[in-house]
Amino acid sequence: MNEQLQQKWPQTLWIVRHGQSAGNVARDKAEAAGLPLIDIATRDVDVPLSALGEQQAHALGLWFGRMPASQRPTAVLFSPYMRAHATARCVLDAAGIARDTVTFIADERLREKEFGILDRLTRLGITQKYPELGEQRAHVGKFYFRPPGGESWCDVILRLRGMLDTIVREYRGERVLIVGHQVIVNCFRYLLERMDEQQVLALDRAGDIPNCSVTSYEFDPTRGRNGKLMPRLINFVAPLQETGTPITAEPDVPAAPKS
Repeated sequence: MNEQLQQKWPQTLWIVRHGQSAGNVARDKAEAAGLPLIDIATRDVDVPLSALGEQQAHALGLWFGRMPASQRPTAVLFSPYMRAHATARCVLDAAGIARDTVTFIADERLREKEFGILDRLTRLGITQKYPELGEQRAHVGKFYFRPPGGESWCDVILRLRGMLDTIVREYRGERVLIVGHQVIVNCFRYLLERMDEQQVLALDRAGDIPNCSVTSYEFDPTRGRNGKLMPRLINFVAPLQETGTPITAEPDVPAAPKS
């Protein structure tokens, strides 16, 4: 019991990007057609999974379902956005884990990065409508740039710091699955791996995070004074490959230029 009290971290932490969404598909069509606006009628929070996104979540759930019961998630925390919520439900259903046997909670701190006035605009649309914002972004850098009405990466990191406080307070020693968005995965890595601005932006430039890929951490009691979470899997897509499920890695909407 004393050892359990000294361990502030979960035993296992999985961080998953949602399955492919209808927004990802609409964005690709708009970019390919050279349109300034992405054709999405719903709010970003209400964008559903695509049929392929559901298939990806199902494949990931089968992977969790093959784990021994003693290694499966005991808590599932997810963004309230429909595509993340649906991914979390699909994963548990495919894994054969009843939702009433685990903690299953939506947390708004895991929501998508807010794009403000750039919401639904393609690269072309941003350049045409708000050229001055491109200049500002180039000056302050992507990490600190906050579009009007939206968030910077730092804003997202600030809310995730609060999320980590909740996790170490309420889920120590548990096995926690988080389902969120691309920037959520990268910002968690920034915090857990103690990165700096250059390191996390290098991750972002290296490529988009595959839908339903897994980034995981395991508690190692030998690290530090009281142990710490150590990376185990990074953008792991074997669960999709094993079932022949297509792997997708579209940027979230809108798709600002990499820099």
